[in-house]
Amino acid sequence: MDMDIDNEALDPNVVNKIAAGEIIVAPVHALKELIENAVDAGSTSLEILAKDGGLKLLQITDNGCGIQKEDLAILCERHTTSKITTFEDLSSIATYGFRGEALASISHIAHLTVTTKTKDSDLAWRATYQDGKLAPAKQGQSAEPKGVAGRPGTQITVEDLFYNIKARRKAFRSFPDEFNKIIDMVGRYAVHCKGVGFTCKKAGESSTSLSIQAQATVIDRIRQIHGSSVANELLNFETSEDRWGFKAEGYTTNANYSVKKTTLLLFINHRCVESTHIKKAIEQTYSTFLPKQGHPFVYLSLEIDPARVDVNVHPTKREVHFLNEDEIIQAICEHIETKLAAVDKSRTFMTQTLLPGVKAADPSPRTDGDGTPGRATPLTKRPRRNSNDLVRTDTSERKITSMFSRAGPNPASASADRSDQPSAVPESIDYETIERVSVPCRLSSVKELRADVREGMNNELTEVFASHTFVGVVDDERRLAAIQGGVKLYLVDYGHTCFEYFYQVGLTDFGNFGTIRFSPSLDLREMLRMAAEVEKNAICSPDEDFDVEAVVDRVASQLIERREMLQEYFSLEISPAGELVSIPLLIKGYTPPLVKLPRFLLRLGPHIDWGDEKGCFETFLRELATLYVPESLPALPGGEEDLRTEDLPDEIRVRRQHVRYAVQNIFFPAFKARLVATKSLMESAVLEVASLKGLYRVFERC
Repeated sequence: MDMDIDNEALDPNVVNKIAAGEIIVAPVHALKELIENAVDAGSTSLEILAKDGGLKLLQITDNGCGIQKEDLAILCERHTTSKITTFEDLSSIATYGFRGEALASISHIAHLTVTTKTKDSDLAWRATYQDGKLAPAKQGQSAEPKGVAGRPGTQITVEDLFYNIKARRKAFRSFPDEFNKIIDMVGRYAVHCKGVGFTCKKAGESSTSLSIQAQATVIDRIRQIHGSSVANELLNFETSEDRWGFKAEGYTTNANYSVKKTTLLLFINHRCVESTHIKKAIEQTYSTFLPKQGHPFVYLSLEIDPARVDVNVHPTKREVHFLNEDEIIQAICEHIETKLAAVDKSRTFMTQTLLPGVKAADPSPRTDGDGTPGRATPLTKRPRRNSNDLVRTDTSERKITSMFSRAGPNPASASADRSDQPSAVPESIDYETIERVSVPCRLSSVKELRADVREGMNNELTEVFASHTFVGVVDDERRLAAIQGGVKLYLVDYGHTCFEYFYQVGLTDFGNFGTIRFSPSLDLREMLRMAAEVEKNAICSPDEDFDVEAVVDRVASQLIERREMLQEYFSLEISPAGELVSIPLLIKGYTPPLVKLPRFLLRLGPHIDWGDEKGCFETFLRELATLYVPESLPALPGGEEDLRTEDLPDEIRVRRQHVRYAVQNIFFPAFKARLVATKSLMESAVLEVASLKGLYRVFERC
């Protein structure tokens, strides 16, 4: 069956409207093109005005070089550009606009007016366009450009966008949403375009929605647009590689900042674009540094050799393709990872020498080089409280334990005990700073262990620790302390909490521990022998055979054989002759109970999974955390025999003072700064004992 089909070419106006609809999808896309044209023209000030989300009016005024009068006639013709003359010129495009379609597209779907003045012109010239051609501003007038008064630069006014595409026009239901998109786009270019000032406001309003001074620095621009919470946590980065023909620079937030959605300001050859590949790669890089569901803020300016970039793959130029994309992204992400690890690198490493009679060290919790805690835990936004929910707290007030009588029922003796026998005293520890470069941890096993901690995170309890007020030590023997979180009072097993905290410190500082050095060095075998004798007496009857020397030789051989790995990863130094030179330092101002050291060393033999990398690291760090947990000490005052401070041996009394000081002034401030509270802590280490609202209800019934 023969069929005759008549093929007719589409009307040029229809073609142009279709093309315009592909390029200008929303008012923000028109604005993006206009901003790029203005910056290309050398502007240092851009004023943007919008009405009804840019649909009724979108106006941008710049102070650039202006447009020559003779060029106005062809300004809105498609493919009219000064950037390229041959196809080969596409390989060297380094400016924003190049296809000559922006103004042409806008003129086909809106009423476009251009007012411009060059420096050498006596007048400004105003031209009106429709369907890519000059048109009269009013019926009966000439279509030629009209001379008017004006300042140097160009003002482009776009009115009634999509007036002739009814379906597209009806699709925009929310003017505020469209204006928010405009503000977001202006903010992106305001961050990137150094030396260019930006203002943006709604028509008819006196106040501006965004205002950036031309002289503002990049950090100041980020601060004004995205807030101080971002600007205070920024790390500057810059990297390049001639092999791949790229240069990257920008700012990224450190591990102290975390939000639910990634903010990526990406510019490739100074054009604002999107890249799901780059975004996913950056999020993967941050996954080892941030809590689960935590995301960063990143501003990345990527300059690539124009010959390697295909800029013409998307009508709106929102996306670009470039050669060696995977290699370039990997190089950038590795550099960012190094910068994030440099937060640890800037931290001062301390060496603790166990010598008597030295001056007391600063007991404040460890901080990074910039004075911020090693890693802040993420806080959810606190809800606004009613006045009847508020609790007055003052950390300068004495703690609850200061009200306990330490010397029995006699008030006079109790007063004397408080003055003569302080309950908390800092340790006298000497620290020596040594020069050592931090090593970023790239071991997948350690990253998996860190991810396991984040997986078990309890957000509610983490916030309680991050915002708590310390009340006091309740029981030294059972290692209990009271804290206030909001309007609730909690009882905390600080022994269990210390274990979790030190395990997390071990993962965070893996390979970069300070050291506690022994002077003189300790005999490893003698330490193991002491622990083995205790184990023998505890688990064996007199008739059972327990070869202490065999156990000592086997564990000592294991540790000496692995001494290089132990020193590299854990700062546990053992000499080939079997001398214990140092153990890891996990926190300043506190010495782990050395009475537990022999048992710690003995357990490194049978209780470490030496055959599996991940298992080895996990079991070792858990044994190390166990070593650092403060020991159980006599609870005072009172007890079955009314035990008093002066009844304790001097060694135990002093140790009790040191541990009490560490609990209040070192451990709980450290928990506040960087503890990721896990679900196991919620189940076994924290008990809610009182609620302000509950107490109110009790008193109301009285």
